Amino acid sequence: MRIDVLTLFPEILEPVLKESLLGKAIEEELLEIVLTNPRDFTQDRHRTVDDTPYGGGAGMVMKCEPLFAAIESLKDRNSLKRVIHLSPRGRRLDQDLVKELAQEKDLVLLCSRYEGVDERVVEGIVTDEVSIGDYVLSGGEVPALVLIEAISRMLPGVIGDWESVETDSFFNGLLGIAQYTRPQTFREMSVPDVLMSGHHEAIRRWRRKEALRVTLQRRPDLIDKLVLTKEDNELLAELEAERSRTEKEIQP
Repeated sequence: MRIDVLTLFPEILEPVLKESLLGKAIEEELLEIVLTNPRDFTQDRHRTVDDTPYGGGAGMVMKCEPLFAAIESLKDRNSLKRVIHLSPRGRRLDQDLVKELAQEKDLVLLCSRYEGVDERVVEGIVTDEVSIGDYVLSGGEVPALVLIEAISRMLPGVIGDWESVETDSFFNGLLGIAQYTRPQTFREMSVPDVLMSGHHEAIRRWRRKEALRVTLQRRPDLIDKLVLTKEDNELLAELEAERSRTEKEIQP
């Protein structure tokens, strides 16, 4: 997969793209990330990429010309099918969108700065706007890294054990479960007995139940969206019974 990133500050992204699994994926050519600076497509000696907004107001706005030129320069190497502007007004990033984007052959990510981009860029060449949350950052570079990291985990070969991906929070609509490793007991806190039993079916069922438990406690809205199996309904009934017993026990 190829991802072209348009940024005025490539030095923000470069160190991260060299590290950990992301760096390894790029080194092994499972993922190609190309950084392009819109300043290289300006026509004046000051390499101007922004200007004051029409109608007045605070801040500066990124100009049309260098952004269109920078994106269009990629057309021989990128299909430009998905040109994504990282923006707080965009579609909220979630795992469904990550899976969708991971199916593409290539992407373009536009990292805006200042007060954003001239709206004609959005109307004329951007295909999607994506937000990583309901807050504002100084630019799109960090959101771009978030999106790249999330997508990279969906690409074959990037994660050595695919089960690690399947047990991630949100991958199957639930939050991830608690995990344990050695030692078996630490400061009087012990690993659940079922995980030490070697009974694979019991462990699988326990993990599913725990995923339902933590999701029900912390993100019940996700349960409402889930297509529940017969086993899921049985496990939810067990959780409800356990909750009722606990409430009775603590009643005065």
